[in-house]
Amino acid sequence: MEFSKKKWRMPRLAGDQRNASYPHCLQFYLQPPSENISLIEFENLAIDRVKLLKSVENLGVSYVKGTEQYQSKLESELRKLKFSYRENLEDEYEPRRRDHISHFILRLAYCQSEELRRWFIQQEMDLLRFRFSILPKDKIQDFLKDSQLQFEAISDEEKTLREQEIIASSPNSSGSKVVLESIYKIPFADALDLFRGRKVYLEDGFAYVPLKDIVAIILNEFRAKLSKALALTARSLPAVQSDERLQPLLNHLSHSYTGQDYSTQGNVGKISLDQIDSLSTKSFPPCMRQLHKALRENHHLRHGGRMQYGLFLKGIGLTLEQALQFWKQEFIKGKMDPDKFDKGYSYNIRHSFGKEGKRTDYTPFSCLKIILSNPPSQGDYHGCPFRHSDPELLKQKLQSYKISPGGISQILDLAKGTHYQVACQKYFEMIHNVDDCGFSLNHPNQFFCESQRILNGGKDIKKEPIQPETPQPKPSIQKAKDASSALASLNSSLEMDMEGLEDYFSEDS
Repeated sequence: MEFSKKKWRMPRLAGDQRNASYPHCLQFYLQPPSENISLIEFENLAIDRVKLLKSVENLGVSYVKGTEQYQSKLESELRKLKFSYRENLEDEYEPRRRDHISHFILRLAYCQSEELRRWFIQQEMDLLRFRFSILPKDKIQDFLKDSQLQFEAISDEEKTLREQEIIASSPNSSGSKVVLESIYKIPFADALDLFRGRKVYLEDGFAYVPLKDIVAIILNEFRAKLSKALALTARSLPAVQSDERLQPLLNHLSHSYTGQDYSTQGNVGKISLDQIDSLSTKSFPPCMRQLHKALRENHHLRHGGRMQYGLFLKGIGLTLEQALQFWKQEFIKGKMDPDKFDKGYSYNIRHSFGKEGKRTDYTPFSCLKIILSNPPSQGDYHGCPFRHSDPELLKQKLQSYKISPGGISQILDLAKGTHYQVACQKYFEMIHNVDDCGFSLNHPNQFFCESQRILNGGKDIKKEPIQPETPQPKPSIQKAKDASSALASLNSSLEMDMEGLEDYFSEDS
C-alpha cells in the first residue's frame, strides 16, 4: 500500500464507462477497488457503512424482514447515507462507488474475529436480500451473469413442458403463478437446501427453481464467497495493520460509536438540580436510572458509576458548578467529610469538564462504550442492564417500572438475543406509549433527548430558571450491573493508494 501527499483527482468517466463500472444497484463485490482516495474519505466511507449495517441490524430486529414498513425504512436509510438501492435512478455512479469501496474497507475491520465476521456477513446478506427484492425482473438475468452465477431463466416452451412437475415440487405454487413467474435452471449442487426440503424439481443434474426461491440460493452463494474472502483478508491483515495511520481506525471501527457526541454546548443550564429526581423516572434510560437510584440510596458510587453517570448528567445540561454541588451534597449525606470530597473527588469532576489535567472535554458514553467494556463487579451499578443484569433481576426491574407482562417478554427476548440497544428502544416505546419511536437508539443521551421531545410535544427541554420556585418530588428506580468501552477516530488529509489494497483481498496473498 502506498501513500502520497500529492492531491489526486478522480478521473471523469464517460457515461458508458461509469455504467460499466457498476451496472447494478447491488453486487457480489468480486473485485476490490483500485482507485486512489484520501484517508479522510477512507474513514468517512467506513463510518457511513457501519451506520448502514447497524441500521440494517436494528430494522431486522424491530420489523419483519420484507414487510412494507421494513422496506421503506431501509430504503430511507440508504438514501440518507447516499448508498445505491434502486436501478434506473439518475447518476447512480457515485452511490454505487461508495457502496463498493466501503464494503471492502469494512472487510478489513470485520475479518479480525469469528464473531465480527459472522455479524458482518449477516448484515451484508440482509442488505443484498433487500436490494434483490426491489431489482426489476428484466435486470435479474444480467445481475446473475455479472455476479458469475450460472443461473439461466428457461424459455416459455421449457416452462410449459415441465409445468406440472414444477408445480408438484414447489410448495405454494399454482399453474397461474408458474406461468407468470420466471423459472431458473440451476446446477443441482447449488440447490441442495431446496432439495433437502423437497421444494424443487430435479432433472438431469439441474434444479428448476421459481424466482421466489432463487433468492435463498443467491444468498447462500454470497455467504460462501464472502466468508472465504474474509478468511483470506484476515490472513493478510498484519500487512495492513503495520501502517500506523490505518491501524487505529480498523481496530476500533467494529465497535466505535458514529453518532452525535452529545457534548454540553447546546444544553448547558437547561436543567436544575431539583429536576433530576423527576427526570430520572420519566426520561432516563434504565442504565442511568439505576445509577441515580443507587446514588440516592447509598450516597456513593464507585469510579465506573461516577464516570458513566457524571458524563451523562453533563450531557443533559448540568454545568460544572451544578455537578460539583450535586455530587458533594449526595456524598456528604453518606457521612463523607466535605474537605475529603473537595480534595479527593472535586478534581475528577473538574477533570471530566476539561478544567484539569490535559484539559480534555470528555463526552458522555455511548451505548456501545457502556456495553463493550469495563463490566461491573460486586457493588457496582454502572453498565447496561440489558447486557449485564441477570434475566430474573432485569424482569423484576421492568415490573417495578410498570412495563406490561407482554412488553417484559419482548424485552427479555431481545436481551437474550444480544440485541441490547433494541431492547432499550422497546423499553422507550413502552414507557412513552408509542408504537414506533422512529429512531435507532445508540446513546443514553439520545434516549433522554427523544424522551423530552415527546413529553414536551415535539420540542426540546425548556430552559429552567436557575432558582425554580417549587422543587420537584423524588421518585426512585432501580439497580444492576454494567460496563464501558473505548472509541477511536482518525483524521488526516494524506492520500491513499487503493491499488495496494487489491493484494489483501486476493487468494494469492
